[in-house]
Amino acid sequence: QVQLAESGGGLVQAGGSLKLSCAASGRTFSSYVMNWFRQAPGKEREFVGQITWSGGGTFYVDSVRGRFTISRDNAKNTVYLQMNSLKPEDTAVYYCAAASGTVRSTEGMVYWGKGTLVTVSS
Repeated sequence: QVQLAESGGGLVQAGGSLKLSCAASGRTFSSYVMNWFRQAPGKEREFVGQITWSGGGTFYVDSVRGRFTISRDNAKNTVYLQMNSLKPEDTAVYYCAAASGTVRSTEGMVYWGKGTLVTVSS
């Protein structure tokens, strides 16, 4: 069992930056591909990006590529989402999720955090 807890959300002006963290419990953190999803009000949850087990590989959706960076520290059981050049359309609840492989669907995730709200004002 892995428990995930996101932190770092808040209110930021457009063009600003935020760094989200997701802390995991348990000793098997490095066994999982870690993912970030987001859900805007009235919309479905969408995949944002992922980082592979040792951090050697990352993938981002087009809408955030070049602005967002995912990293992980397996010694601290933590994955990060650095968000730069934020836009109002980035406003959403951000979730971290763990998967056994490089799947990118909500159905493929094994564990979820409860989310942290990011609000970007114009």
